[in-house]
Amino acid sequence: GDTLTARCSEPGAYEQVKVRLAEIDAPEKAQPFGNRSRQSLAELCFQQQATIRPIATDKYGRTVARVECRGTDANLHQVATGMAWAYKKYLTDPTIKLAEDAARQERAGLWRDGEAVAPWDWRKR
Repeated sequence: GDTLTARCSEPGAYEQVKVRLAEIDAPEKAQPFGNRSRQSLAELCFQQQATIRPIATDKYGRTVARVECRGTDANLHQVATGMAWAYKKYLTDPTIKLAEDAARQERAGLWRDGEAVAPWDWRKR
């Protein structure tokens, strides 16, 4: 839900680039909503032309970026639909936190049950 593989360059000379969506953190696969979060990102971006605005490279060699698919900011979309958290540790865009607050209030996605565990806490367990 917060990582995708992009095929970049010209036809016949493609390279695959792992992209980590900046400023968000989605549930791990084994967490509730983990698979649904991945599906949500795929529904928006799979086999779509994307605009990738790189910000950094993470310790795993992934490009950290803002991504737009179908004219929609994928990072913001994942949070606004309750499929990811605003990753406060790396947050620079206040609209992402506002989107999380709205999703929580609307009980969208992972906020439905009120028992959502942030991925960074899940990984510590």
